[in-house]
Amino acid sequence: MRTYREVFSYPEFRVLFIVRCVTMGVVSLQSLALASITYAATASPLLTALVLFGGPLITMLGSATVLGASDSLGVRRASLVMPAAYGVACLLQAIPHLPWWSRLVILALPYLAGSATSGSTMRLMHQILPDDGFVLGRATLNLAVGVMQVVGYAAGGVLIAHLPVSAVFLLAAGGALAVVLLLRFGISERPGTQPSGRLVQRTRAVNRHLLGSPVTRPVYLALWIPNGLIVGCEALFLPFSTESGVDAAGLLFAVTAAGMLTGDVVMGRLVPPTHRDRVVTPLRLLLALPYLGFALDPGLPVALVLGFVASVGYCASLPLQERLVHTTDPANRGQVFGLAGSGLMIGQATGAALGGAIAEVLDAHLTMALLAAASLFVSALLTPALRRSAPASARHNDEQRARGSMHA
Repeated sequence: MRTYREVFSYPEFRVLFIVRCVTMGVVSLQSLALASITYAATASPLLTALVLFGGPLITMLGSATVLGASDSLGVRRASLVMPAAYGVACLLQAIPHLPWWSRLVILALPYLAGSATSGSTMRLMHQILPDDGFVLGRATLNLAVGVMQVVGYAAGGVLIAHLPVSAVFLLAAGGALAVVLLLRFGISERPGTQPSGRLVQRTRAVNRHLLGSPVTRPVYLALWIPNGLIVGCEALFLPFSTESGVDAAGLLFAVTAAGMLTGDVVMGRLVPPTHRDRVVTPLRLLLALPYLGFALDPGLPVALVLGFVASVGYCASLPLQERLVHTTDPANRGQVFGLAGSGLMIGQATGAALGGAIAEVLDAHLTMALLAAASLFVSALLTPALRRSAPASARHNDEQRARGSMHA
């Protein structure tokens, strides 16, 4: 499957794409509005970074205990949990004159509610599309993320400048309600693939297997840590633009989203399947290298170019996620991708918190360069271990297991 016409020929995938678009618009509006309130109230890079990217830290509890619900619940019901919680949270955020600390508590609500079902979207996509459509389907959903981050952050900057913040939150709540309706009436229910009993024990057992395997553990770490450190750079866009004397945080977010969008289009549409794994390492390095240039405190035009080029490297995640499809049990697909998604968000939140903490002491541009250097170091360390999950190695391991079974 190589064309957008093919993936969009599936009606439920079209619904899933629209859902992803609206969801990212909601998240972008809500995040930028909340970050603006927090930075204006506290002038703290750390708290602003936590508002932008810290919510997923709450998913650690659910990922460790009840993430298996992604496979035991019907996929439509599981997919409804987080947008419904987002709608409630945005309505609460719209209450005027809330203390900024109470807004942080409200921010945690959708992540707490959705931590048990975070793999449901990828499980649903995998059930809608054939196996050879995974990378293009995933890239197309990422396309929705990139486009709507560009639109959401750009529109959010304009709306915040011209409307009360409570009105922006109400718009976000309306978007969340639209997502709930689209999922309820546009997606057919499918039964769970795992029993609902012993959920905590099964969740822990599958997590131990995935994170203990020398094949899948490096893939998860490569998806989580280098990306999370670069998100830590992005979490400092608002302090960086303030230091530079230019109010351009929304523009920086939009440009980096456009870079991610470009990378996903190229990987999903143009790179042949036989070449995807060959470009994983160069793209993982590209994700961090441009941010080293922030050590020189570049002006806004150069910063925009550096952010755009670096974000193209995010598309390395697509072939890495494809490796998880080929090296894990299909019956656990929701938890496999739920763990990947939860770990990614936790890595992003940790990177944002780390960046914000360092930026309390150092200038934002120097902090961004330090985080980029750390990302490069981790990527280099993980490169040898990632060879175990490469397609050729996976086939060799399968053959070895088959030969062992025959001799047994």
